[in-house]
Parts: sequence; structure tokens; C-alpha cells
Amino acid sequence: MSEATLSDTRKPEPRDAGAPIAEFRATSKRYGEVLAADGLDLAIRQGEFLSFLGPSGCGKTTALRMLAGFEVPSEGEVRIDGLRANDVPAHRRPVNMVFQHYALFPHMTVAQNIAYGLRQRRPQPPAAEIAAAVDRALETVRLPGFGPRRIWEMSGGQQQRVALARAIVNQPKILLLDEPMAALDRKLRREMQLELLTLQRSLGITFVLVTHDQEEALSMSDRIVIMRGGRIVQVGGPRDLYDRPVNRYVADFVGKSNFFPGRVRSAAAGAAVLDVKGHAIAGAATAALAAGDAAVASLRPEAIALARPPAAGATAGDGLPVTILNRIFLGEHTEYLVRHAELGDFLILVPRQAEAGIGGFDPGDGAVARWADGAALILKDD
Repeated sequence: MSEATLSDTRKPEPRDAGAPIAEFRATSKRYGEVLAADGLDLAIRQGEFLSFLGPSGCGKTTALRMLAGFEVPSEGEVRIDGLRANDVPAHRRPVNMVFQHYALFPHMTVAQNIAYGLRQRRPQPPAAEIAAAVDRALETVRLPGFGPRRIWEMSGGQQQRVALARAIVNQPKILLLDEPMAALDRKLRREMQLELLTLQRSLGITFVLVTHDQEEALSMSDRIVIMRGGRIVQVGGPRDLYDRPVNRYVADFVGKSNFFPGRVRSAAAGAAVLDVKGHAIAGAATAALAAGDAAVASLRPEAIALARPPAAGATAGDGLPVTILNRIFLGEHTEYLVRHAELGDFLILVPRQAEAGIGGFDPGDGAVARWADGAALILKDD
């Protein structure tokens, strides 16, 4: 007997409550000679907020479009709700998508836009049932009474809510979000991020977001999929990816970091000492390293402290003498770009309270930079 798919009309077998809601199994997608997605293996959990994060061209949107049914895998499988979905058209999948530019119909009212998917069902639900569902969706996205409005009468944030309402009114099992906040200003984007999180928790629907905004992914996601060149590089929770990146690429893409390339002096039991132009930098190693290997020390700017230089004739002790190159006030933090004679330029992030204790620095000032033992990570330099 052939394997069941989403397009089968027969009743599916009961699904294990702990089973993933969707999966990529060795899934690849080619466009001619271009390999846009390369052997993706990923299980998406029921009810989680998952984000695909990476630069343009990394394959994240291709992965989303294969889930949505807009692209058919060249190899491997896409499975949804335990069933093979490769050849199942988009309108037959328990999936809805919110596009980057919302794709709302300008000639329709808000209510007509939201009801559009319900009216395409066969048999079509009764008009009263559709109207009630539209009202519930508007309440959910905090736009009660906006049904008669025209799309062009709505602000950008309101249009995004209408797009969300149109997606959730069909009660999908997975909601796909293709950079839906890219067109919003920073303040409104942050407000919508919080609203999306609240909405996802209240509905219990699996959300899958595609974004190149690391802050957005870190603040919203249960798990993040870091992609590069069509492949998955690392999957984990925001804190895991920030604190334990597998390589320099992930450390550089998730948050800010300073990188000091060098050679491994010694390595043992998940730790290593790196020689960087004669300076020893010790830290945890997130990959297998051996003495002599090329590697890089990663130091987050907030892990480095800045202090006043010692008095004339005294030494900097365990600190590094640096010169302030630039200062950027960020409200709760001040970001300093400093230069060390051997290690070069790097960033230091000083909390406002700490800066109040030592006083601020100006470009050209001397200072001392230091960090605690173990603050660095020793990574493969890819």
C-alpha cells in the first residue's frame, strides 16, 4: 500500500501527541544549476515559534515556500501533520501564509479580505457563520469594528493585523510569516513583535517566521534555524545560539561579537587557549580543536569592561591598554570602539550605570579593557 499523503480523502491514522507538526527530510530544491536548499533535515514542533534566520540567498524563504506548497522539493520530503505533502497544492494544506507586503485586495473591505479564504471553501459556510468568524478574527487582532473599512484607509500596522486575521480565520495548523514586519518602522515593529507573540501563545498555532533580523528572531523564537548557502548550520534556542555558537558564522550572525583569530596553544575537555599575536586568550571550545589549529576567540562586547588607565608609572595589570576611537550613546548602553596595539580594533558595550561610576570616555582617551576568565569562546574560524 502506498504511503498516505495530505491529499488522501480517507481518515488519517491518529498522530502521536509528541510528533512534529512538520518535517523536512533530506529536502533539497534546485533552480537549474542553483541549489537553493541543500539536504534540509528539521522537525518543527507542535505549538512552537520557529524562525529561519540568515542573510539574503541563504535558503530560508525557499524552505518556507516548500512548507507552504508554492515550491515542490527536487529531492527528499516535506511532511505536514505526519503525512507526505510534496505534491499537495497550497490550498489543500493546513497552512496559511502572511506575506512581506501583506497581499491584501485593495478593492475589498477589511471584512471581505478576511473572509476571502472562507468563501473559497466547498461547500461554502453559511454567510452568518463567515461573518461571525470574521468578527472573532478582528477581535483577536484587536481591530473590532474595522470590517467596513477599506484597505487604503488603514495604517501599515493595521494592514499587517488584517493580513494576520485573514490567515488565522481559517484555523491553520501552521502559520507561515515571510518577513511580515520588514516595512514597519522600528517602534511599530517592536509593538507588532509583542502582539505576534501574544497571538501565538493564545492560539497555540505553530508559527514559522523567516527573517534576516537577528533581534527579531532572538526576541520572538522558541528555536532558531541558522542557514547559510542553502544548508542548516545550527538549530537551537536563542540563548543557546548566543552563548554556544558552533562556529564564527553563527556567532557573527546572532548578536554582536569581537573576533580575534589565532592558533590553538592547547585544548582539552571542551576548553582551549588561543595564541593571538602573543596574547593568550582562554575560553570554552564549542568544537573539537587541537594544538596548532587555526581558530578564533569570540568575545561579546558586553563581556568586556572598560576602566580608567593606571596612574603614571603603574602597569595595566591583567588589562589591555587601549585607545578610544569612537563613542556611540545608545540610551541604556554606550558602545565604544577601541584600539589595541596588537589585537586591533574591537567593540565594548558599557551599561549606563557602570559608565556613571567611572565617567565617560571621549575619542582619543586612554583606557584599560579587561574581561573575566572564561568569557571568550574559542571557535572554528570558518
